[in-house]
Amino acid sequence: MRFGIFIPQGWRHDLVDIEPKDHWATMKSLAQAADAGPWESLWVYDHFHTVPVPTEEATHEAWTLMSAFAASTSRIRLGQMCTCMSYRNPAYLAKVAATVDIISGGRTEMGIGGGWYEHEWRAYGYGFPEVKERLGRLREGVEIMRQAWTTGSATLDGQYYQVDGAMVRPLPLQEGGIPIWVAGGGEKVTLRIAAQYAQYTNFAGTPDEFEAKSALLKVHCDDLGTDFGAITRSANYNTVIGATEAEVQDRIKAIIARVTPYIGADRAEAFRAQNLSGDALAVGTPEQVVERLTDMKKRGMTYAIHNFPESAYDRSGVELFEREVIPALA
Repeated sequence: MRFGIFIPQGWRHDLVDIEPKDHWATMKSLAQAADAGPWESLWVYDHFHTVPVPTEEATHEAWTLMSAFAASTSRIRLGQMCTCMSYRNPAYLAKVAATVDIISGGRTEMGIGGGWYEHEWRAYGYGFPEVKERLGRLREGVEIMRQAWTTGSATLDGQYYQVDGAMVRPLPLQEGGIPIWVAGGGEKVTLRIAAQYAQYTNFAGTPDEFEAKSALLKVHCDDLGTDFGAITRSANYNTVIGATEAEVQDRIKAIIARVTPYIGADRAEAFRAQNLSGDALAVGTPEQVVERLTDMKKRGMTYAIHNFPESAYDRSGVELFEREVIPALA
């Protein structure tokens, strides 16, 4: 199994109580530790406002961080889970990503999706079009990026985007362009876009839903004549790990106590129940997490991307995962 790690950027209230002047030092240190460790990739989210509710706490911009991480790491691959297509013109985005690929020496991934967070869409003046339009933009945008990264130029007279000879030079360093990760499990459109364009997918990480989405992805691949087996299927996991179950619960209590002043007790409890409960596959002791991820690997999930909510404050959970989980699943 392959592994990625999210670097806290504030979106999940995972930099609260750290002074803004210290945010970059915190993020860079975590990125460089991952670069020196067993992780294949590091990831950030592409959002402007915090969740589960917009607050005045930090959310650092994804592609600015991509460039900064490109310049401050040497090995680890760099991704976003996932870039919202409609937040940037796709030809411009292709240019930005190609530049990051040059800076990084060919280590960039393109995680891309249709977008969903209505509050920030409207706040930033994007409106909030219907799902059909957001996915239409995703399809056209992926086509523009693919053209740009393989030919150095993109032309498309689409329903949502019109570009005419948009030059993207130099090309990305990676042969064939930057790998495309299509995120989301929309059954009729998103998975079909993934079947047509993606080298990677990223959808639900629970056993039954993962298998259902995988089966639908294969149907789309068969219909389009693309190779289902060539697409790596990934999933994201909120991860809290401890040597004992009691330690796991202590860590969860500390996470909830930290965010409660910012989002309120009810939302903090809802976050715990939804993301850090006993049903969460990457919450538990090393033995429990290995057992659950081994089962997911058998189901075809071969790339797990982990978010450690406490990592900006306490790295011991990350270090335990590196010592006891990654080697068991390598």
